Amino acid sequence: MSSPDMLLDVLRAELRAAGITYKMLADRIAMSESSIKRMFGQKDMTLSRLAQICQAAGIAMEDVLRRAADARPQADTLTLIQETALVANPRLLLVAICCLGHWSLEQMVETYRLSEPECIGLLVELDRLGVIELKPLNRYTLRVSNAFRWLPDGPVQRFFRAHVVEDYFAGNFDGAGETLMCLPARLSLASAAELAEKIHQLAGELARMHRNDRRLPPQERDGFTLLVGFRSWEFSAFTALRR
Repeated sequence: MSSPDMLLDVLRAELRAAGITYKMLADRIAMSESSIKRMFGQKDMTLSRLAQICQAAGIAMEDVLRRAADARPQADTLTLIQETALVANPRLLLVAICCLGHWSLEQMVETYRLSEPECIGLLVELDRLGVIELKPLNRYTLRVSNAFRWLPDGPVQRFFRAHVVEDYFAGNFDGAGETLMCLPARLSLASAAELAEKIHQLAGELARMHRNDRRLPPQERDGFTLLVGFRSWEFSAFTALRR
């Protein structure tokens, strides 16, 4: 589906959600209902007309544009070459993770010991790798989907296991919104597959919240990380005690 198609499909969905019919829209922008239907049917609309419709319908144009961008077919994972390049440069990996969190250049420079020219250079490298698409004024869009995940046992996951997991679990998990659970169970393969599917659904729900909360001011958001593992496993010290 092309970008104009996505844009108008998102706009149509927004109008429907707002309870605005083509006839109501036609009255508000002084056009005939048939012209409105033809415009949507032929998927032919200027940017100024889009802005006019959004204003008349009380819909934020930036929301329509962002949701259309989010709807573009995108990769759920990076390639082995892309991930290898990220772990080869920890600062590049840092900026990539910031981009996945939709940080602005200003937020990255303000938070980390990165100069603005250095951060711009790292954004350029992420653009070259195909992780982001760099825009004017150092803005960017992601080239990965909302269902993005690192490659199973890929370079980034191995990097995390070696350098991140111990630091992650060193916390007390007693802060606001935090939790830690380790729940053993004996399951059939069918039940294990069912739970694995629910974990994927949970990841999708996290992506939805992450996407929606982008509208909030930065000071109203904090960095949270969901680390989920589910596999057939027994602690090696317990395995050593087996008969």
